[in-house]
Amino acid sequence: MALVTFIGSFTIARTFTTLSPKTVIITGGIHIHHFWYGLIMLAIGGWLGISYNEERIDRLAAILFGAGGGIIGDEAGLLLTLGDYWTMLTYTVIITFLAVVSVTILLIRYSNAIRTEFSHFARSNASLYFGVFLAAVSAAIILETDDFTMVIISVLLTAVAFVIILAYFIQRITKRRRRTDRGLG
Repeated sequence: MALVTFIGSFTIARTFTTLSPKTVIITGGIHIHHFWYGLIMLAIGGWLGISYNEERIDRLAAILFGAGGGIIGDEAGLLLTLGDYWTMLTYTVIITFLAVVSVTILLIRYSNAIRTEFSHFARSNASLYFGVFLAAVSAAIILETDDFTMVIISVLLTAVAFVIILAYFIQRITKRRRRTDRGLG
């Protein structure tokens, strides 16, 4: 509910501002940006969410919280650049946020299936091939770049590759020992 209303309120706020850029609330010489309404919705949704333990109230809290977050997200570029509402930074922030939240939801929802699939992958020859490929590509990048960030990322990926390769061989040795033990017993 919160994710859907986040996307919906962001889309509505961005569309409204695009179609009516001159519609602003100015009182006492102060331009009141709509992120203030988002903060109010976040506060009310958060308060409802932690204050009550009832399904209907939890849904209402999720809707308010998501809608408030989307409205604040619409002005992320304005808040981060201190004045440029139309910066592409807004879309970068929103897309990154949505990607992280979506992947987290999927990982939580399908954690058992992911564990099972990863376990099957780790026992297959494909894990060895993938580990060797990842190590080779990462090592090549380390040798070719002077960019510190790329070197760090490549070193980490090389370490991951070696863990995958090591896990493959440990699994193979363990499997072979189990077969040997069964043959002797």
